[in-house]
Amino acid sequence: MDKLIKVIAGLIVLSGSLFAQEQEVPFSYGDMDQWVVREIHESAIIGGNIKYLYEPGPTDTIKGNIAYHNRGGSPWATSNVMAKVTGVVKTNTSVFPERRGDGWCARLETRFESVKVLGLIDIEVIAAGSVFLGTVHEPIRGTKNPQSMLGNGVPFTKRPKALRFDYKVKAAPEKNRVRSTGFSRKSVVEGQDSIAVILLLQKRWEDKEGNIYAKRVGTMVQRYTASTPDWVDNATYPVLYGDITSLPDYKPYMRIQVEERYSLNKEGKSVPIKEIGWAEPDETPTHMVLQFVSSHGGAYIGSPGNTFWIDNVKLIY
Repeated sequence: MDKLIKVIAGLIVLSGSLFAQEQEVPFSYGDMDQWVVREIHESAIIGGNIKYLYEPGPTDTIKGNIAYHNRGGSPWATSNVMAKVTGVVKTNTSVFPERRGDGWCARLETRFESVKVLGLIDIEVIAAGSVFLGTVHEPIRGTKNPQSMLGNGVPFTKRPKALRFDYKVKAAPEKNRVRSTGFSRKSVVEGQDSIAVILLLQKRWEDKEGNIYAKRVGTMVQRYTASTPDWVDNATYPVLYGDITSLPDYKPYMRIQVEERYSLNKEGKSVPIKEIGWAEPDETPTHMVLQFVSSHGGAYIGSPGNTFWIDNVKLIY
């Protein structure tokens, strides 16, 4: 009997140690050590400057006004884009590679992007830095409905326990945000800006009319409003499954359809993803949405000066 008790106790200890083990799975190019550099020549009517755009991907330089498509299997897109509106080529750069030790990290900035037309008409917009899983439909053809120009999320069928990454934050001190579209007067948006990380696991499907629907399988949303004195390494945030509205960690910004995101349907048309409810907690997702962003309020809204550094992005199982 004593021998049996010892065997059972040993199995319990072994089982506990196995459950305690975790597996880190890095994202491709999630160490932010490799970047594609794009050299774009803006139109003469707005100054004719050469601008540089940066994308996480295999180390390379692309010269010329060429629409960008993800390279080398990189799942990442950014808010760095080339627009071509009525023949005028303009860029926005709000994500930058930055040295960190022997490697690199990504620096995401909320900033004013300004342009002078014929040296006279000064247009200024708020641009937030964003790195996300997905694609950008370049060249951007207009300023209406900017979310429709993004393919948000990638196919994904696993159930990670957590998201892990290194980060540093510089938060702007203003208690309210600015809205600046370039086509109307700047205005104040009440509420302090937040730097945000959003991970959503969705089960998506498409109907006969090409509409895309989704249920929320897993949720992780983290916001930052205070600066950090230095890097925070291996920050780890659990993914919560199923309907999380009754959990203590639930926040209103984790709700269903908190903002409209888009994806290409089977016909190649960009359509909104209609998130309609919570999935069962044991459901298997079909897609992952993951976004790091220096301002949380959407297009043309933010606090200039907000800066978010990220590095070493991984999933934990």
